[in-house]
Formats: sequence, C-alpha cells, structure tokens
Amino acid sequence: MKFLLMPNNTRDNSHAVTENTIKKLKELGIEYHFAPSCFKEDFEETIKFNDDSEAINYSDIVIAIGGDGSIIHAAKKAAVKNKPILGINAGNLAFMAGIENNELHLLKNIIDDNYYVDDRMMLSADVYNSEERIVYSNVCLNDVVIARGEQIEMINLSVECDGKKINSYSSDGIIVSTSTGSTAYSLSAGGPVMDPTIESILLTPICTHSLFSRSLIFNPNSVISVHNEDKKNNCAISFDGEKAIPVPLNGKVIIKKSGINARFIRIKSDNFIEVLNSKLIGRRM
Repeated sequence: MKFLLMPNNTRDNSHAVTENTIKKLKELGIEYHFAPSCFKEDFEETIKFNDDSEAINYSDIVIAIGGDGSIIHAAKKAAVKNKPILGINAGNLAFMAGIENNELHLLKNIIDDNYYVDDRMMLSADVYNSEERIVYSNVCLNDVVIARGEQIEMINLSVECDGKKINSYSSDGIIVSTSTGSTAYSLSAGGPVMDPTIESILLTPICTHSLFSRSLIFNPNSVISVHNEDKKNNCAISFDGEKAIPVPLNGKVIIKKSGINARFIRIKSDNFIEVLNSKLIGRRM
C-alpha cells in the first residue's frame, strides 16, 4: 500500500504534523511519497514525480495535512483519479479532517483494513457568456459562490431550477453548496447544517434585500441556473474559496451534480453530530 502526502506547507503547524506522520508511517512500514507541489527540501524524497496527477495515480491513498482548504484542494485532485483521501488536521476547525495530530496511531487501522470510505457528492459548474458559449468550467466539493466583486454594491441575480424560475435576488450574492459545504460559508450566511452523507444541492442567499431570504434545498439531480442580471457587471464566481473570476454581463452559471465523487477515509466511529459538536463547542454563545 502506497501513501501520498500532500501537506500545506504554509500552515505554521503543518511541518510538525507532517514529520509526526512520516515517523508513524515508517513505524508501520508504509511506503510513502510526496506530491511535487507539496514537497520541501527538508523532507526525504523517494520518488520524483512530474506532477501531482502522476503522483496520485501511482498511490493507493492520499493523505492531506492542513486545514479544510488544504484537504478540499487535495480531495478534488484525488477524486479525478478515484483515490480515497484521509485528512489530518493541522489547522483550526477542519471539519474535513479524519484524525488529529494526536491520533496518528489510528493510521494502523488502514493497514488492518479497519476503516470506511464515505463518498461525498461534488458539483460541476459551467460559466456561459451572453452568446451561450462556455468560458470557464470547474468542480467543487464545498460550494460555488457567485457574489459581488470589488464594488460594495448589491448585485442582481435570477435563479432557476430545471428551467423554472425560483427567485430573483438583490443581494451580496448566493452560495450553491453540497451538504458537505453546509458547514462552510453557507453556515456563516445563515444556512442549515446538513449531514454530509445526504446528497442534495443547497442554495443560500447572502445578505439579500428581501423578506424572503431562506435557504432552499434541491434534490441532487437538479440543474441550477444563475443568471447575471447586474447592469454594472459587478459579478464574480469562486469555487471552494479559490480565486474568483468574472461572470460575463448577461451570462449565466449552470450548476449540477458532478460525475465524480470525493472519497473520504473514515477511521473513527464518531458520527456527524459528534464531530459537529466537538468542532464548534468552543464557538457556542
């Protein structure tokens, strides 16, 4: 069994957690390698890969070390190759992490085949211009955010589901998320918390200028269309918190269930509510 390590080296705690992980993997006699984008000179290099895709393809399991952003970034790369991923927390909350730094002994469970793999639904989105041509496509695990750009003004968006109009929003934007992403930006915007094993598409408006500002939950096979009706063209889109790109004036974004899933390794037996409570207990009012 070959493990691929993908640490976020920009995290203050990541280097120490990575070294502890390497130590445990050596104790267990597990073959491990580094993704090229995550390698540092003070780590031991065993095989040199041309790129992350080649490294993931060579490996059986991907281990991401960092916070939720790092784990999501690695999970999307692993999903393309249908490889399972384990997140090790080197951040703060890290809802996506399977284990903490003080639980590295649980890596033995993988060798003993004592673990589960949870499939997580992902979303795909195509950005169209006013001439109905696709100008950008991407996938996400957490959310697609369509929001105002640099101007501090509300934008106007019209939303359809399966070709039928749902609502028009004058707001800071909208969040279209998976159930996995319900504990991310959508939660901060007042959206509901959902069990990540429930496949669905969640729409949450951001600071809408309306009496109707509730989140909406759609079945996973729905096709969500978001039309840019903002006359000042102050509209941008971001996938999983990545760098935003403009949505063309009179353009639209088509969002639907992706053809690939992220596959998360679950070693511990705690359920979603237990994880939620343990992560948020210090933030309760």
